[in-house]
Amino acid sequence: MGKLKSGKTKRRCRMAFFAVWLSAAIITAGLWGSVLSAGAAGPDITSPSAIVIEASTGQVVYEKNAEERRSPASITKIMTLLIIFDYLENGKVKLEDEVRTSAHAQSMGGSQVFLEEGEIQTLDTLIKCIAVASGNDAAVAAAEHVAGSEEEFVYLMNQRAAGLGMENTHFEDCCGLTDSDGHYTSAKDVAIMSRELITKYPKIFDYTGIWMEDITHTTNRGTETFTLSSTNKLLKSYEWATGLKTGSTSKAKFCLSATARKDGMDLIAVVMGAEEGKIRFSEAITLLSYGYSVSHIYEDKNEDILPVVPIKGAIVNETEVAYQAPFRYLDTTGQNLDGVEKIISLPEQVQAPVKAGDVAGEAIYLLAGNKLGSVPIIFKEDVPVAVYKDFVRKAFEAFLLSA
Repeated sequence: MGKLKSGKTKRRCRMAFFAVWLSAAIITAGLWGSVLSAGAAGPDITSPSAIVIEASTGQVVYEKNAEERRSPASITKIMTLLIIFDYLENGKVKLEDEVRTSAHAQSMGGSQVFLEEGEIQTLDTLIKCIAVASGNDAAVAAAEHVAGSEEEFVYLMNQRAAGLGMENTHFEDCCGLTDSDGHYTSAKDVAIMSRELITKYPKIFDYTGIWMEDITHTTNRGTETFTLSSTNKLLKSYEWATGLKTGSTSKAKFCLSATARKDGMDLIAVVMGAEEGKIRFSEAITLLSYGYSVSHIYEDKNEDILPVVPIKGAIVNETEVAYQAPFRYLDTTGQNLDGVEKIISLPEQVQAPVKAGDVAGEAIYLLAGNKLGSVPIIFKEDVPVAVYKDFVRKAFEAFLLSA
């Protein structure tokens, strides 16, 4: 490095550094000001519809007109990705599958990765094109590969939405390009499908965390490199961002479902109908920052050993039980979670038969006498009813042991 040659140059550098520092301080102060000024009422959000939830519990931290039906634009593709991952999970498709682009897929306008009719890409590459660059052509190509046609794929999307309890959602395409009044969802429903995607298939973060990556087009004209650039600017402006999906059309305006992980906690913030692209990002940061400022998780991994349960009418005298799952509780009121009490509720005795997975009892969690929630306690194995020959064999074995 060369040395500065004059005091005047040093002063100019100091002034430039101060200007940059001051600008950053003002931006940061403005951001935190919008969070802290919210108080108990929540953050100050100008977008017409928004929500933030904690992913593991699904609990709402803040919402604004969250059930209002709105055009979703490309955040439609969250459900598209969910269906693709469902089919990957059940083995009906594979990441290495080669997908041939149809004329219909090539015809998609809006955001695209410029696939050509007959061009072949792997399903893995198409997922990148959808998650990173929001390619409408890639979404349709993948949908046709999974379901045979976009129409059939949209049927699957609506079935999945109904199964998740998304009461204010109806899809008419797989990419969100349509401006039809019959294609709609809500901020709450976007949060629901986002939560399902990231909790059931955390591998999605391998795709949504990509900022820039090259793919290769191989067509009749030869081979050409195309760079995918993420539409999610939070990946560079919010240090805890992990995904998820942007969207914009003239009808939907600017939308975003944003995921983040900080100190082991995953939050999902959804903004719909923002007037400008930069507003959806700044308000998502406001929502996430507010969520992390008020949210505290109590977690019990439930790894302790439970007592056996006496059983009547079986060849065995007792049977083992286990927790069905860990317990997580989200507090946004500032309670002291150190006082949480766990009570194990099990029967004194059960009657055979019992099946593995059947509920035997529950673990109940209390704080200051108020129930926070519970976790089922289940039988670990099948225990059939003992028949006459079982008792004869048991008596004979007891005789041999006492001889």
